[in-house]
Amino acid sequence: MSSNQIALGDITGTHGVAGWLRLRLYNPQGRALYSTAEVDLARGGTRLTLRVDGAKPHGGAALLKLRGIDDMDAARDLVGCRLWVRRDALAPLGAAEYYYEEVVGFEVVDAGGERIGTVTRIWPREGGDLLVVAGSAKEHLIPAVKEFIRQIDVVNRTVTIDAPEGLLEL
Repeated sequence: MSSNQIALGDITGTHGVAGWLRLRLYNPQGRALYSTAEVDLARGGTRLTLRVDGAKPHGGAALLKLRGIDDMDAARDLVGCRLWVRRDALAPLGAAEYYYEEVVGFEVVDAGGERIGTVTRIWPREGGDLLVVAGSAKEHLIPAVKEFIRQIDVVNRTVTIDAPEGLLEL
């Protein structure tokens, strides 16, 4: 998608028979989805723009109803899509805030300041997201959890981690 759009999450399943979708939000505490009027869905080279008829939190995920998606079959066709919104449709961020996907490109350093690599993507996994970090000799998978991520510095575009012994050798 373009740089004026932000990914909010991935459609992981359907909910009920009326076309509701289950959405895994990158930031489950965020409220951006609930004030959005229009979304773009993308998978591979396919892109679709739809109006939001309803959105509500559901456990650690969200439920989403899109205009024209009125039954389980239509909803099932959208499973696997990534959901994007226009950046200008979102509330402005605070100084230390960032959008989940903006961490891609940040430099990763350990607590001592030693460079580990660059975040190349965020890999959403059932058990928790992983930062995929391209190091000088190999790729590292770093769980995106508070126990390992010490600080995300938006201004300097760095992620400081506290890697437990052996994590970077995997």
